[in-house]
Amino acid sequence: MGERKGVFVTVGTTSFDKLVEAVDSATVKEALFRRGFTHLQIQIGRGTYLPSKVSGQEGCLEVDYFTFSPSIADHLKATSLVISHAGSGSIFETLRLNKPLVVVVNEDLMDNHQAELAEELANRKHLFFARGPHLLAQTIESMDLESLVPYTPGNPNDIAAQIDASLGLTSTAEGSVKKGGEGESEGGSISKSKAKKDAKKAEKAEKAAQRQQQARATAALAGGSESNEADPLSSNYGDIPVEDIQSKFISGRTWTGVGELCAEMKDKSVLIRGAAQVIRPVSKKMAFLVIRQSMSTVQCVLVVSKDLVSPQMVRFATSLSKESIVDVEGVISVPNEPIKGTTQQVEIQVRKLYCINRAIPNLPINIEDASRSETDFKKAEEKGEQLVRVGQDTRLNYRVLDLRTPANQATFRIQCQVENVFRLFLLSENFVGIHSPKLTPGSSEGGAAVFKLDYKGQPACLAQSPQLYKQMAVCGGFDRVFEVGSVFRAEDSYTHRHLCEFVGLDVEMEIKEHYFEVCDIVDRLFVAMFDHLNKNCSKELETINRQYPFQPLKYLPKTLRLTYEEGIQMLKEAGTELEPMADLNTESEKKLGKLVSEKYNTDFYILTRYPLGVRPFYTMPCYDNPAYSNSFDVFVRGEEIISGAQRVHLPELLTKRAEECGIDVKTISTYIDSFRYGAPPHGGFGVGLERVVMLFCGLNNIRKTSLFPRDPQRLVP
Repeated sequence: MGERKGVFVTVGTTSFDKLVEAVDSATVKEALFRRGFTHLQIQIGRGTYLPSKVSGQEGCLEVDYFTFSPSIADHLKATSLVISHAGSGSIFETLRLNKPLVVVVNEDLMDNHQAELAEELANRKHLFFARGPHLLAQTIESMDLESLVPYTPGNPNDIAAQIDASLGLTSTAEGSVKKGGEGESEGGSISKSKAKKDAKKAEKAEKAAQRQQQARATAALAGGSESNEADPLSSNYGDIPVEDIQSKFISGRTWTGVGELCAEMKDKSVLIRGAAQVIRPVSKKMAFLVIRQSMSTVQCVLVVSKDLVSPQMVRFATSLSKESIVDVEGVISVPNEPIKGTTQQVEIQVRKLYCINRAIPNLPINIEDASRSETDFKKAEEKGEQLVRVGQDTRLNYRVLDLRTPANQATFRIQCQVENVFRLFLLSENFVGIHSPKLTPGSSEGGAAVFKLDYKGQPACLAQSPQLYKQMAVCGGFDRVFEVGSVFRAEDSYTHRHLCEFVGLDVEMEIKEHYFEVCDIVDRLFVAMFDHLNKNCSKELETINRQYPFQPLKYLPKTLRLTYEEGIQMLKEAGTELEPMADLNTESEKKLGKLVSEKYNTDFYILTRYPLGVRPFYTMPCYDNPAYSNSFDVFVRGEEIISGAQRVHLPELLTKRAEECGIDVKTISTYIDSFRYGAPPHGGFGVGLERVVMLFCGLNNIRKTSLFPRDPQRLVP
């Protein structure tokens, strides 16, 4: 019959809207997707059912709606599968054309003769019966597609005659049907005695049909297939009913994490839950599933075995869509050869398999495609193969799927560790965690790059940083504080390292003598952080390295410190000229980072004593040269990640500096006033969590380290 492509739906009359509604539903269309069909044509009656959409592309299924026409025979010849109701004349033409056929029968859509027909023909190969439109999707899912090959159910004319006799219908030359009855011409009539006999049979058949419909509905919930009715193992697999996952009961079962599975558990029974990452049918009697939970994967094996696994169970497994959530019960086995493509080097011999939630059959991005490295693309290119490359925007558009890749799972686990080390280290140094407001009356950093909003009739903006509030907290007697919270910047920065919203890691502390006390905290904090990541996150770092190769970060036990002037001098000696009192641009930062790495063998260093003109208004000038400031930046791999300084704690100088920077002093009056009540010398720093992770892992874009990035062009998802 060739490739399974088209599906033709014919209703034959204007009185079967329920069937058309069923076929027009997302459930049935998704079932057709999963079974490999690509085109759907629905014949509708004039002035009756109105389709949900006009003709066109719906997902990967091309859909057309049309009314009756003399060309129906041409449609039947061109299609791969026909769906009809039991009273349609298209049944006859379909059978004579040797086309596979799904017949929908139901008490709402049939008479007694049709019920009898269903009973007589339900077991015939190549004829599939759905007992009502509501079971159509289940019928499509359970069809044996190997039946859709050269069609040989016997003599089609005999079957057509059987249908004619059972239904009391006579097909016309156009394929339409006419109800037969008393007084019709010879060859098309049914006697009264025959009609009574048929009525008794039909009544009996209808009752049997109702019993079977209920049984099949129950079996479908348990196993997703009408064939489960005859499967004694049907309770060992299937789709879990919704009510069973609505916190209905607590079973007390023991669950095992996929990452915990190991060779020492050989011959033990386990219960796991995960996503079906790979579904690989081998034959009717064997299939493989790869189940993923977080960063771990395991291969599950289904082999038909008496009293353990049935062919229907294998069929159910292979009918699952990728990324569907499943529960697997089975026995651990250890293969003789290493398993490629999974993290766990054991297999689960499946005994029970239940689908908790089915993913749509055609995902917008494939996890396998999104997990490929540049090395994979180069190897494919050398072989003359072409792989699908998932772009950054596509990844972010479907971030929920993109986050499932091993590299992303590893990235955000490392991010979690960075935040944890930040908190724990500072707590060990007697810092107190705080939470400052994100709605502020004015700019905290100066400039116009703020998100403005109306706050109950008052002008306000989202905080650019917790700067003012963490200083006020120190003045409030806390001595040492830190905060982890959102920071908002409205700059139109379309770069690989800027976001409009990021997670700020902020520190403020009392200074006893010198702002280098703050630098000492930076030094010890980040050396401890890098040591922790290298020691405790080797698995995650290796996972990232497989997709995005990078060199391990070089850093010294005691962090290198250079002055701004020393850095400028190194650049000059290397042939890079800069304005003496200007801030370093991105190119200069990278060049200096390379020079420092070559000379001092470190990718992590501190640059101190910046020009005052390039620092915020609250930065303390140097005692010996007011053109410079008691400030510093910290660099990783040639990019700035930290800005810090001693703050101005004198209200008169603070007011003067704010005015010089164009800030309306009235909007920060409470901040300035807080220093009028006695304020200790203090300083601090701020760092972006996403930027730390990006640079430590050698990633090329900060959007890779932001769970749901916000940049000048992206507000969703």
